[in-house]
Amino acid sequence: MSIIEKQTPWQASWIWGGTEESPRNEWRWFRTSFTCPSDLDALAKAVLWITADSRYELYVNGTRVGRGPVRYYSTDIFYDAHEVGHLLRRGEVNTIAVQVMHYGISNFVYLRGRGGLLAQLDVLSEDREMTLAKTGADWRTSLHAGQDPATSRMSCQLAFSERIDGRKLAEDWTSSQYSDAQWQHAEVIGAAGMEPWVRLHPRDIPYLTEEPVLPTRVISLNRVVPYQLTAFIDAYHMMKTPGEENANHIRFCGAFMTTLRLKEAAEVKLMFHVGGLGIVRLGEQVYTAEDMEGDPPLAGLRAHLPAGEHVLLYTVYGPEHGHSNRIGVDSDKEIEWVSPLEVESGKADGAMSPFVRIGPTYSYTCIDYIVQYDKFAAWEAARDQFADRMFSITTIDELRETGYPIEPVPHLLANSEDAFMPQFAKRETEAYAVPASLQRIAVASSDPAIVPVFNHADTEFMIDFGKEWSGFLAFELEAEAGVTIDWYGIEYRKDTYIQHTFGLDNTLRYVTREGHQRYASPVRRGLRYLIVTVRGAKNPVHIRDVRLIQSNYPAPEIGSFQCSDDRLGRIWDLAKHTTKLCMEDTFVDCPAYEQTFWVGDSRNEALVNYYAFGGTDIVERCLRLVPGSAFQTPLYGDQVPSAWTSVIPNWTFFWIVACREYAEHTGKRDFAAEMLPSILFTLDHYLKLLNSDDLLDMKGWNLLDWAPIDQPDDGIVTHQNVMLKKVLEDAAAIAALAGVPEQGKPYAEIAVKMKSAINEHLWSDERGAYLDCIHPGGRHSTIFSMQTQVMALLADVADEERKALLKAYLTATPEGFVPVGSPFMSFFYYEALMANGSLQWMLDDIRTNYGFMLDNDATTCWEMYGHTTMNRANENDLTRSHCHAWSAAPGYFLGAYVLGVRPAAPGWRKVLIEPQSGDLSWAKGIVPLPQDGSIEVAWKAVNGAITELTVTAPELTELDIRVPAACAVKIQRVKLL
Repeated sequence: MSIIEKQTPWQASWIWGGTEESPRNEWRWFRTSFTCPSDLDALAKAVLWITADSRYELYVNGTRVGRGPVRYYSTDIFYDAHEVGHLLRRGEVNTIAVQVMHYGISNFVYLRGRGGLLAQLDVLSEDREMTLAKTGADWRTSLHAGQDPATSRMSCQLAFSERIDGRKLAEDWTSSQYSDAQWQHAEVIGAAGMEPWVRLHPRDIPYLTEEPVLPTRVISLNRVVPYQLTAFIDAYHMMKTPGEENANHIRFCGAFMTTLRLKEAAEVKLMFHVGGLGIVRLGEQVYTAEDMEGDPPLAGLRAHLPAGEHVLLYTVYGPEHGHSNRIGVDSDKEIEWVSPLEVESGKADGAMSPFVRIGPTYSYTCIDYIVQYDKFAAWEAARDQFADRMFSITTIDELRETGYPIEPVPHLLANSEDAFMPQFAKRETEAYAVPASLQRIAVASSDPAIVPVFNHADTEFMIDFGKEWSGFLAFELEAEAGVTIDWYGIEYRKDTYIQHTFGLDNTLRYVTREGHQRYASPVRRGLRYLIVTVRGAKNPVHIRDVRLIQSNYPAPEIGSFQCSDDRLGRIWDLAKHTTKLCMEDTFVDCPAYEQTFWVGDSRNEALVNYYAFGGTDIVERCLRLVPGSAFQTPLYGDQVPSAWTSVIPNWTFFWIVACREYAEHTGKRDFAAEMLPSILFTLDHYLKLLNSDDLLDMKGWNLLDWAPIDQPDDGIVTHQNVMLKKVLEDAAAIAALAGVPEQGKPYAEIAVKMKSAINEHLWSDERGAYLDCIHPGGRHSTIFSMQTQVMALLADVADEERKALLKAYLTATPEGFVPVGSPFMSFFYYEALMANGSLQWMLDDIRTNYGFMLDNDATTCWEMYGHTTMNRANENDLTRSHCHAWSAAPGYFLGAYVLGVRPAAPGWRKVLIEPQSGDLSWAKGIVPLPQDGSIEVAWKAVNGAITELTVTAPELTELDIRVPAACAVKIQRVKLL
């Protein structure tokens, strides 16, 4: 990609509207109109430069041009350059319209700045340069008329779910014909270069794709009746220390309270989806966790209550990271909830919800690499004391006597029109056969799909898109006014079981206006299935179109792999599709739950990408973002740019590995030179944490695998020590690539000392293996894991005798050793297997573990293997995320070792062709090169020996072909432009 950088100074000013600098979940429209010169050269280059905080959608004369910006640190924001000359109307009035979505909260993909828009339209031709439009006081602005800001967070990683009232939405607001005379003038808030956006950078990655994907079928149809009352409460916001601006998780002691009002005696059911739920008081009865019913993470209870008003109070403690509390209440009689303050005063406040907050009585922000044991102990004591006091509370007066803070919860933070809780808080569900008229939703036909209507119930149906996708939901329909339609994306179902996206509010609630209407969501979401619930319709809704606008890094599918085992070919396709969906403006861990750039994950994802797509600028962008987190910690963040200050040391170490691999892959020595200071900066800070034995001894999130290995958050963790030893050597290699080998020499010398220390202190002669860790105080772990042995092999810390033992363990795990627990860890396991020449063992492992995914209808690779119960809410779920690119190892290893195509010199100037057959009889495929062209390989084998090999390669690429002497080799050359 060629970076389009603004050469002329910015004349535009930053603008905003309204009364708040950084309002919560505010969508705002901006417009300006101008006359385009009639004599403007048809070939003149018209560029609209634009950026915004937090995200924008740009329209010119009613045509959507693009969206952005790419994720950024607040101080270093990126701007886009859209060429719009083909959209300008010479001699006529033209309109630029921009929708800006400001988050107003920090999360894992955004650090809170303030609301703002900066845009400028320049025309560049041979004879003149002119600015046709620029943001300033002449622009007009309005709140998005139909967007409700009182929605829950999608997840702790992301911003907000979506609620749109189509009755208030002007579809033509982007056109020149629309009148914005009633809009307010925008406020100029500063010039380009103002805080917080002190540095403006040109976009460093291509624009993402936008490809419409249609459904394949309607799976099910149900008549449903939801609970009478549902709500979310943003406990994180309410319990966090005022003034803190981050996305760190918190521990606290607090409670929420409402009053349930019954006109007559009834059975009442409660359902909670609350992290850190303590006791629940309902009327005169107190319930603990042991009294709750339901499958985790849901908890429920039921009680018979007399007519009247009844306290509903529950305590909550965290740890809380930004997910919303969810509550559902149902009854066989009419029931309502009202604020206890309203009950007390007899006056309602329309800006307030039915809930009050109690506390927090104690709250602190958790930072994983800082010792906070005293705060944790204080929190435990405060929690126990708070629970004792809350146990007997029955009225608001009794609450006041405790002296604890009591505050009403605003409607903005506790909306009782929740769209997520009703997806599983249902009183009734009755299945029906899907009529042919509804199946029309899955075909490109002019005939609409007809949604049937049920008396006194809602209509729910499930759409299958055939595969997992990631992008933006759009639909077109006809309806009467005031019908509520909930759109809810999920990833997995089996028979009648639905894996709800607990921890992710993947909903869009849309309220219809009368007649024909279209809506295209600007909120990215990942899903395979879409559950649609039509609520309150008296007449059938006609749906003319539903589609997902698939959006990802523009990665041509150059790479390919096929072989005599179709199952392996299908698994390679899983890995490719997974990686594609997890390539946005950075690599992301998953397109649904998080959409977060996890630094360690991206090292493995980069390698898969090299073999499937050949993308390089996305890798370089990711690697360059990491040092930007130094203002939070010199150890660098494990996800960036993010407001969660968290350190996984291995993730920083994997970043250093990825920097070396990228510099070697592309042959970019200048990249190595640019990154070297940042690499040495963080290594210097890690080296300060070495103890007197030359071992890394630190507090942190000391993670490697989702498995029961001994990796405490404090102490000497073996897998981290061996990785630090390795990346010290990698830093020396990067220094050599950069042409300054002397800068790397001290780090290589420390690596030698660490190797000696690891073998002296972390090896167990009794078990013939490296122990997992030494706990604070000196206690040696009694747990031994394959994870630790694999990393020791890859880091080359063992002498030959110990190395022989570890290699044997790769195919014969000793009894009692913790096995590999995730596809992420399998990547490193496969690296060790291939270094040991164990291709067949790797193929069989892929067939077993990834074959299980295929057998369970997977279209992308799962975050976890189905045989482990870690990191999922319910045992039926098999995994949490069903699309997670840290799991896409086959996309790399089948190309690198079965096809046998690997680089043999920086920039792939020389390529090794060393295919391995295992039990396969043939294989063929394509591996992209980092610059231009690709390597095509096809081979055949008999009884495990390769007999025929055909290689097609660019004419200047040197080939090192290694096959049996009896193999017939054919080499074909292609020219480069």
